[in-house]
Amino acid sequence: MKTATRSTILLLLAALTLTSCAPAAAPAPTASPSPSPTPMPMPTVTPDPLAGMSLQDKVGQMFMVGTSVEGANPTTLAAVRDDHVGGIFLHGRSDAGTQATADLIGQFTSTVGADAPRLWVATDQEGGTVQVLKGPGFDRIPSAVEQAAQTDAALRSSAATWSTQLAQSGVNMNLAPVADIVTSPEFAASNPPIGALAREYGYDETTVATKVGAFAAGMRDGGVMPTLKHFPGLGHVDENTDTRTGVTDDTVTADGADVGVYASVLPQGDAIVMMSTAIYARIDPSAPAAFSPAVVDVLRDRIRFDGVITVDDLSAARQVQPWSPADRATLAVDAGVDLLLVSADPPVYPDMHQAVLSRAESDPAFAAKVDAAARRIVEQKASMP
Repeated sequence: MKTATRSTILLLLAALTLTSCAPAAAPAPTASPSPSPTPMPMPTVTPDPLAGMSLQDKVGQMFMVGTSVEGANPTTLAAVRDDHVGGIFLHGRSDAGTQATADLIGQFTSTVGADAPRLWVATDQEGGTVQVLKGPGFDRIPSAVEQAAQTDAALRSSAATWSTQLAQSGVNMNLAPVADIVTSPEFAASNPPIGALAREYGYDETTVATKVGAFAAGMRDGGVMPTLKHFPGLGHVDENTDTRTGVTDDTVTADGADVGVYASVLPQGDAIVMMSTAIYARIDPSAPAAFSPAVVDVLRDRIRFDGVITVDDLSAARQVQPWSPADRATLAVDAGVDLLLVSADPPVYPDMHQAVLSRAESDPAFAAKVDAAARRIVEQKASMP
């Protein structure tokens, strides 16, 4: 009994010794908190400016239709109200002043829906012999030749004043400044569209680009969109596209000084470019610039201009009379023109509008050009203050 008890005691002591020497159990690991995921920024979604626009709306935006300064033309009024055209052009001569001009413009803008793109209201307010709007509230603007005698800063300040006067009357686009280079002072009288009317700012690329840039900047300062014209240049021709057919330029090249003016000025700020309707033998002798993809490509590809391209009058100018109104419109769109100016003879507008609409309904490639043109127009309108 003693032996057994002693053995039992020894076994118990051994067990206790082993237990006391065993390493302590490691504490259970504490879970570290999971890092919060960094929130990913939501992508910015730019609304499609053409969302909700019908094909007819898009085609409408591509037209600027004329109305006399003496009263609202019924065709133009219907075009704004029913076809939602992109703009109107005030033509003629008026001494009625800013308030009368605003009253006239209000007849058109009052028909534009609140959610529709704004209506461009344009005129020719260059100065000298080409100034549509005068009278109370409008300064008399000197010719481009006289403007060029001002310093750049003074010309910009003057242009800002003229622009403010236009804006106060409801005009938000000026088909100016003239960017054409006339060959020389001696040639000016032999150049009916520009030099004979003192519409040129100078006789070399640098001078013209500098003064055109100052005038355009002043227009923007006052809230009016400038329009550089007449691409790629009308300063060398000896006939006027308004009164003659077959007017052809044999001087202007795709990489010459005339195009260089646009390359210098267009990067300076928002502007529209107006295509000439003359033929340019050294770029594309087969068609007027307004109908020539090759001439438009000089502007798009060489200068990298991605804004709105408009065109000189497609309604009454003698240069375009060999083509039907319908063909004038579709040829210009095919060439890459965005905004079709139907200024002096509004009654031809319905045929032009229907031709573009019908072609877009049946020709997907043409419809894509309509989409691109309408997009540029709506976006450039949205960029204006």
